[in-house]
Amino acid sequence: MDDFADNLSFLCSHYPSIAEVCRRLGINRQQFNKYLSGQSRPSRANMRRICDFFGVTEGEIVSEASQLRSLASVRTQPFASPALDGPMAHLERLMRASGSLRRYDGYYFRYFYSFGKPGRITKSLARIYHVDGRCYWKNLELIREGGRGPANAISKYEGAVFFLTNRIYIVEYEAMQSNSITQMTLYPSYHSRIGRLTGIQTGGPTRRGRKPGASIAMLEHLGQQVDVKRALYGCGLFAPDAPEIPEGVPEMIRNRIPEGGHVLEVEEP
Repeated sequence: MDDFADNLSFLCSHYPSIAEVCRRLGINRQQFNKYLSGQSRPSRANMRRICDFFGVTEGEIVSEASQLRSLASVRTQPFASPALDGPMAHLERLMRASGSLRRYDGYYFRYFYSFGKPGRITKSLARIYHVDGRCYWKNLELIREGGRGPANAISKYEGAVFFLTNRIYIVEYEAMQSNSITQMTLYPSYHSRIGRLTGIQTGGPTRRGRKPGASIAMLEHLGQQVDVKRALYGCGLFAPDAPEIPEGVPEMIRNRIPEGGHVLEVEEP
């Protein structure tokens, strides 16, 4: 027998509780306890979900316990300052080239058709803000059907925002596991009131077997100050005709490649 149960327990130890892991995975706690005790093994679909969540391969999660711990140690070991000089130089260059994004500060609802739930629209709460002259991004996704009740999973994203040659670029990563990156390109607003920003995002969603995908996305500006708790209450997965989705948004973010076309594009509003 391999060390799957021991490795799963080790990976879970990085979280506050087993209950939180089960909630974020969407796996029944009783069934998950059987995995931890070695009484049963996950189905193929659940195994892929678990591996995607923890950012490991199936081969790694069934390897010798000492091997997985060594691998985790290497992955979480901080880089020495000289090792960061190269990557940080590229980031600094982009930040210096970036135009002002001060007027875009504030909170946004983010809308896009879900990668993992066909036909459903993901509505999340995001924020653009500045610290020491640099522009940053935070995004919180609550995975729950209909936007009501407790969330099945919560995904937190953080990143940076750039304004380059009249386009807004947002690069975010999954902040809890650091296992995915999404890049979004948006048209700027030419109005005194920002309103809505549209563009395209690309990435490898963790809930769909990391299959790379692209979709049209839209940010709806809410203002500098919002009731965050109330805003989050309206986030989740929705049918296009749900009252939480503003009129016109489903059509605006619908993904279509026109006849004779070859790539997904979005026209400037």
